[in-house]
Amino acid sequence: MHAFSFAATLLMLSVTATASLRPVEDHALSTTIAALDTAVFDAFNRCTDPAQLARHAGYFAEDVEFYHDTGGVTWTRDAMIDSTRKHACGHYTRALVPGSLRAYPIQGFGAISQGTHRFCQTDTGRCEGEADFTMVWRQRDGQWTVTRVLSYGHRPNPDPS
Repeated sequence: MHAFSFAATLLMLSVTATASLRPVEDHALSTTIAALDTAVFDAFNRCTDPAQLARHAGYFAEDVEFYHDTGGVTWTRDAMIDSTRKHACGHYTRALVPGSLRAYPIQGFGAISQGTHRFCQTDTGRCEGEADFTMVWRQRDGQWTVTRVLSYGHRPNPDPS
């Protein structure tokens, strides 16, 4: 009976310790990251305008690494923006799936954002593609910049309307 009681106590302590490790939502960080996500992709969605493409580029570190499961890797902001200009601008826009964005702090550095986005054809407005993303944000001197991007799990959108 003592062994059962001891095991039950250990299990209870383990569950309690695990629950305390879950990140507590930081509303200020979530609000900041949501605003940044909106701004980055507002510029992306209007990148046929060179000023908007430049605005979009300004959110990324010069040495940004962009990992795309179907497009490969780019190692610099210039390469990423060149690819955006060639393959995205005027072809499709990006829409965040409502409720999918999450933000997690990185102590002494910035944050990680994760979510799901859809890609909508510019000419038809149909949002036929969907993918998951992760972005690493660095905050330095009050300025937020993206240092790493992962865009993966590209698939057809279950509701392309």
